[in-house]
Amino acid sequence: MAIYELWSPRLERAEMAGALKSRRWLTNLSMVIISSICLRIIFPAAAVGTAIWAQSAGYGLFNNFEAPKALIGIFCFVLLDFAVWLEHFASHKIPLLWRIHRMHHSDQGFDLTTALRFHPLEIVLSMVWKAGIIVLIGAPVLAVLVFEIVLNGMAMFNHANAKLPKRLDRVLRTLIVTPDMHRVHHSTINKETDSNYGFNFSFWDRIFSTYIDQPSLGHRGMKIGLNDFQGDQTSSLKWALLLPFRKR
Repeated sequence: MAIYELWSPRLERAEMAGALKSRRWLTNLSMVIISSICLRIIFPAAAVGTAIWAQSAGYGLFNNFEAPKALIGIFCFVLLDFAVWLEHFASHKIPLLWRIHRMHHSDQGFDLTTALRFHPLEIVLSMVWKAGIIVLIGAPVLAVLVFEIVLNGMAMFNHANAKLPKRLDRVLRTLIVTPDMHRVHHSTINKETDSNYGFNFSFWDRIFSTYIDQPSLGHRGMKIGLNDFQGDQTSSLKWALLLPFRKR
């Protein structure tokens, strides 16, 4: 995706070029390293390990329910995707969760590294939420493994500063979230931030009436980030890590 961004960038902006881009990339890449270390210490089993444990212990609905394995796997994949959509929606609606999640939105650029810019607290809470769902439904190990791979890959795809042909974008977004669709969610306009919560399947936003097709100012004219946090400080690692503890 990084190579594709360089080859066919969607937007050319000052905050996504030169020294500022280098600072953003360093901060965003450092964030995923810190989050991964924290997750390994606090929640070493992670999602796939949780599924293995639940299966061996016989916990969860589908570990005690006979049905075709392929059907169970597909159902669990879709259900986990909805769980992530719901978690994202809650992160915008519950004040405490928003204090943590807003660090992701404070990025004034929008490229594949934005997909890695999540606070360690959010990563741990997200894993606890997913683990709870996995144990409850008894999701098959393979389904969880495929879901985790797809979720991370799709997050980098739909955050990419990548230019897609309009016709292709229109076809893809009938099922999956495209970069142009998700970029709307990173607008500074509240109504647009409060939309397009999906990371993988796009139909959840249509079902729950949170879908906005295009930003009101257009992709080239839209302002990315948060109105409360503008300026070069948003690309600082220290500033980003401390943001959930700031009053504003």
